[in-house]
Amino acid sequence: MFNAFIIVWRESLEAMLVIGILLAWILRQPVEMQAVQRRAVWSGVAGGAILALALGYATYAVQSELAGAALEKLQLALVLFAAGLILQMVLWMHRHGRTMRRELEDQAARSRGVAGLVTITALAVAREGAETVVFLYGLGVEALGGGVAMTLLAALGGFLAAGATAWLVARGARYLNYRLVFRLSEGFLLLIANALLANGIDRMIALEWLPPLIDPVWDLSGILPDAQGVGRFLADFMGYRAQPAGMLLLASIVYWLYAWWRLRAKPAMGA
Repeated sequence: MFNAFIIVWRESLEAMLVIGILLAWILRQPVEMQAVQRRAVWSGVAGGAILALALGYATYAVQSELAGAALEKLQLALVLFAAGLILQMVLWMHRHGRTMRRELEDQAARSRGVAGLVTITALAVAREGAETVVFLYGLGVEALGGGVAMTLLAALGGFLAAGATAWLVARGARYLNYRLVFRLSEGFLLLIANALLANGIDRMIALEWLPPLIDPVWDLSGILPDAQGVGRFLADFMGYRAQPAGMLLLASIVYWLYAWWRLRAKPAMGA
């Protein structure tokens, strides 16, 4: 549930930041154009949200038609895809976050009237919404009953928290700016991606697609079991395993080394 909160908070915050940048840009345009341009932006927001909801429905419809091994393979693919997508999102924002405002304003300036603004906004919102759909599915939205209800509740909390964060950033609250917020969230997202990767590796070992190598490498189940309490939270949030297989540890080490290497790359310069 905490993972869903963090994912929706970060993705919603990115979308709100894009909308805020475009609305601020509109305020610097000729007064007679501002009302039309604002309507274009909000039309794009609605269009992007509709596209994201359509993707969510399509994902649900596809998985509801599958069963057994086919459903297991679909879930595995989406879990691994979600892990990779989170990593890619963190790396992209780390490198381009400083120039995002300038790039968006340049796109808006080059856009051809109202249609261009609608398209820019719709694509930005649809991208964040589509990523959220994939992430939430990877986190287990397909679970029945209370699992879905709690995940949706956490998602709603994440959306409201994103709105509050965006408001604080816009108000210029002391010690709070979007760069600081995104930097702090990078660590959380990387941990969540590692948890998804661990889930995928466990599934592939169970399917005998990967060898376990050493199983287990150690056994901490008597100290910190991963089926309940703090251990369960750490398992869901960061991929902790009380009895990890060697292949799982190897995959996690490669993941963190790659993330560390890419994060060390010099971010793009700019505003």
